[in-house]
Amino acid sequence: MFTILVFLWMVYGLEGADVVLSCSLIEEGGGMGGMMGGAMFKRIPSTLVFKDLVGNDGLSPELVTPYNPPETPNADDLIFELTLPSIQIPNADLLLHADCNEQEVVCEISRYVPRGAELDSLPAHFIGSVQLEGGGISLTLVLQTLHNETTQSDTQPLMQSNLNLPLSQSGTLLTEVVFVVFSRVPSIMAPIGGDVLLDCGFRQKNSIPGQDVALEWRIQHRGNGRKILDIKARETETDVGQDLFVDREGTSAEADLLVRDGNASLTLKRLKVIDEGTYICTVGSGEFQTQQIVQLHITQPPRIALSEEKLVFQDSKPQKLSCHCHRYYPLDVQVEWFSQAPSEEEPVSLSEESSLSSHQQHSDGTFSLSSHLTLRPDKNPPGTVITCRVSHLALETLSDVTLTVDKPDPNTVFWTVVLMLAISVVFLSQVFRGAGAGAGEEN
Repeated sequence: MFTILVFLWMVYGLEGADVVLSCSLIEEGGGMGGMMGGAMFKRIPSTLVFKDLVGNDGLSPELVTPYNPPETPNADDLIFELTLPSIQIPNADLLLHADCNEQEVVCEISRYVPRGAELDSLPAHFIGSVQLEGGGISLTLVLQTLHNETTQSDTQPLMQSNLNLPLSQSGTLLTEVVFVVFSRVPSIMAPIGGDVLLDCGFRQKNSIPGQDVALEWRIQHRGNGRKILDIKARETETDVGQDLFVDREGTSAEADLLVRDGNASLTLKRLKVIDEGTYICTVGSGEFQTQQIVQLHITQPPRIALSEEKLVFQDSKPQKLSCHCHRYYPLDVQVEWFSQAPSEEEPVSLSEESSLSSHQQHSDGTFSLSSHLTLRPDKNPPGTVITCRVSHLALETLSDVTLTVDKPDPNTVFWTVVLMLAISVVFLSQVFRGAGAGAGEEN
């Protein structure tokens, strides 16, 4: 997907703060695309101006850079000026603070044809996609051009050179938002076995009472897709009627909230690894239909354990220590080893001396892995702390498991020496007996 860096300004209107975004108008390029040369789509630089997006309470004029239209209107400039006369967009104030929070905004605009309309019919319609990267609001807006009442009847308006639409006296294309589908949480993580709410909603100007509202949720993952919920709801005089299709157990959306509040959110219960993917929320009402995308990431932190509870070197032989990471998701996990002897002030990394097993995938989609390390008594005296450190997406912080090299028990050493001596005596006795028996046979 093509993205552009967005330059963001705030400017005060009489009612509230304006937001100005640098966007691209996407049009069919007419080329063959791909290896044949030519572009399938062309991108025309454009500007999107939200008028009075939010109230200006608490905003300091010194912190904003005023936006002014060109002094001389230019037919080649493409400036979409938006008004929101009756539609309130939740969390729209996040767009005001994107620049301060060092967040990029992706903005694209393209032509849109409502149901039952012709391509060149008036008023013209456009669809705008505005996404705040790194978390936050994601909007899909349907824009409808407005009649320019300020243009004098005896004066021909300036026509936009690319769209052939009349511009205002300030050189902007006047539009209003008539339909919007949004998500306030376009990306979310949830644990295996848990429940999650995928946020999606819509707003419409001048919706007709009793009008059907259609909601469809689909999941796309690794090239496969399917519909998991479909609702057609309408408000009657007494309640809300619905036609419902559900393809996943534990999946639900509220028809009454959809019709009365514009709440199209989806609830998924008892999550599994197979529920991970890209969810597409499509809302249709009247002549408008558009969609929003929500990414669901399934997670499960690893259970971490060492193969030994304590480590004692009884002799000069090395010993193997393993760090087991059980049933985690997603796949990527990092295991590090450290040692810190009593005489050392900082831990020493042993990761280069370790080895990893292959990943084991379980029937529920989770993974397990082990890391192995060989320790030598001359490099790890008693009192040395051995640490296995694991990092994983589902862990909020690094997870450590440790053990300390112990001194051998004196009694254990004594009886070990006695046992070794006894074995030696028995062995030598058998050798001498065998030698004596051989000598007797010769005589």
